[in-house]
Amino acid sequence: MAKTKISALIHTSDNARTLGRALDSLRPCDEVIVVDHGSQDETLKVAQEHGARVINAVPGVNRGAYAQDARNLWILCLLPQEALAEELEASLFEWSEADHDANQMGFNMAIREQNGVGWKSLDAEMRLANRKQINWTGDLPPANPKLPALAGHIVRIPEDE
Repeated sequence: MAKTKISALIHTSDNARTLGRALDSLRPCDEVIVVDHGSQDETLKVAQEHGARVINAVPGVNRGAYAQDARNLWILCLLPQEALAEELEASLFEWSEADHDANQMGFNMAIREQNGVGWKSLDAEMRLANRKQINWTGDLPPANPKLPALAGHIVRIPEDE
């Protein structure tokens, strides 16, 4: 049984402060793609230092279309102010060792967001998508609460305005 490979996809625009943490958490991914939308800060430098493949966004192209630039069937979508918690990293490593139905649309992941002094659990979102089964237009695939969820969660720390 061959390992199921995962490509990570992150859209950026002046996210140098948070991007490194996100990229550090993507150990289960075999490829990391950063699609940059005109950053003026050190975002591109951070992406390159972490070994990500950087693609300069083309104005007018739907953000989800960049999934077609991935080498792998399964796309893990993350926002630049998010990171995989350790339990989710472990779940993804285990997931990649198992066989998967080629018709499966994707998998949900729980989100925990820092707000003020505490943490808030948000609804799970589809973050691992089969690019042959679904297309999307935004940074992330559309919500689908019926999909199975992987153990663990994504940590989101909103950037200060």
